[in-house]
Amino acid sequence: MIQSFAKIIQLTKITDPRGNLSVIEQCKDFPFEIKRTYWIYDVPGGECRGGHAFKQNEEFIVALSGSFQVIVDDGKQKQTFTLNRSYYGLYVPAGLWREMDNFSTNSVALEFGSLHYAPEDYIRNYEDFLKLKQDGKL
Repeated sequence: MIQSFAKIIQLTKITDPRGNLSVIEQCKDFPFEIKRTYWIYDVPGGECRGGHAFKQNEEFIVALSGSFQVIVDDGKQKQTFTLNRSYYGLYVPAGLWREMDNFSTNSVALEFGSLHYAPEDYIRNYEDFLKLKQDGKL
């Protein structure tokens, strides 16, 4: 298992014959205040998303519809998480490389971030990521 503490978190699920309801509450379901929310959808077959790490931003990812995989990499080992239920989310702390792939048709990935969009927080080159990890700067 990756020493990153990336983990699946089960969300509140309220079942009802008319349809179920799930809840996400910041600082309760995951350990950060939400500063950014976005969603990924209409991903063409065979395409990957992500392919970067964050220096400071933390994320919480939910498959609102369909399924996909999130591959989390700490620079030494990788772990694959399958998200396919809207009442489970993946907490990904800062300092980890992440990729998303195997999107099913009509899947929607909802993502919450601990920071506003900041291009300087992204590490988009895997070799740079590995160097920062090796040097203890990440």
